[in-house]
Amino acid sequence: MATLLPKMPPQTLYVTVHRDELRRLREERDRLQQQVVQLSQQLQQAKSDNKNILS
Repeated sequence: MATLLPKMPPQTLYVTVHRDELRRLREERDRLQQQVVQLSQQLQQAKSDNKNILS
């Protein structure tokens, strides 16, 4: 038999981020987004090459 627990109200979490850390995180995000674009293009090229080989 399960024990019922009273529902707790949601809690808010406050986080402090320093400017230099925020800048570093943004730069990392931008690099990762560029990598996703590059890998997506490589995948499309590989799919296209594969279609040409099979044709």
